[in-house]
This record gives sequence, structure tokens and C-alpha cells, in this order.
Amino acid sequence: MKTIDIIVEGGKATAGQPLGPALGPLGVNAGQVVAKINEETKAFSGMKVPVKVIVDPKTKQFTIEIGSPPTAEIIKKEAGIEKGAGNREAPAGNLSMEKAIGIAKAKSNSLGKTLKDTLKEVLGSCVSMGVNVDGKKAKDVLKEIDEGKHDSQLKG
Repeated sequence: MKTIDIIVEGGKATAGQPLGPALGPLGVNAGQVVAKINEETKAFSGMKVPVKVIVDPKTKQFTIEIGSPPTAEIIKKEAGIEKGAGNREAPAGNLSMEKAIGIAKAKSNSLGKTLKDTLKEVLGSCVSMGVNVDGKKAKDVLKEIDEGKHDSQLKG
């Protein structure tokens, strides 16, 4: 088995770089692979998504594994921004606590043991990107989480 790891924009994979040249020597129909990737990633439109293409060079059969988009990509989409703040003086955008919790629930590849831990990872990304949560600096919201102010929202 041969594995090709790529990152594509959801629903917009092409047979060009980097996928086509990697598939060519394996004798797999690149058009079929691209169509399958686009079908399985269309829900992540506008986001970069990690994809694994696993090919059996003998049979020319392939399987596709779609990873979870990076947390920053999901935050950008949910906050309606194109990129984070470079200087962090002015916020790049704002995210509701409900959306931050939703992102935490969706992160299957998180290192957090609990929803609270995963939410703190998401908020850490918000800090790095200069994204506020409910109009407050994400760093301040992290302190509130540690103080238990949002525990009721995490149980629901």
C-alpha cells in the first residue's frame, strides 16, 4: 500500500499539484480520486482539509480518509474571517461561545480528555489568531473557563 498525504481546499481538489504527480506512477485514475475527494470534502468548502489517499498499486484500488480541518480553519469559517490578526491589537473577528463549544465537540483529533480541555485548545487558537469570544479577549474567556463560569454550557 502507498499512502499520499495532502491538504486540499474542501470540494476543490484537482488532478494538478500535488495529487496528480503522486498518483501518476501508481497507475490510478486521478479523475476518480479527485471526484471522490471533492465529494467527501464538499462540507468543508472554503477550509483546508487533510486527506489521505491509500492506493494498492497492484489492484489500482484506492481509499480516501478525510481528516478534521485544522482548528484555525474552522475558527476562520465560523467567525467569517479570512485570516487571523497579525498584530493582535484589533481583533480579527468574534466567535460566540456556542460556536467555540461546537468546534470543540467536532474536534475528533484533539488531545483534550474532556470537552472543557478541548474547548481550552480551541480558545488557545483564538488567542493566537486574535479572535475574541463573545466580545471578550479569548485569554480572558480561558480564565473564566478555569474559574468554572461556563461549566453549565459545557454540560448541555
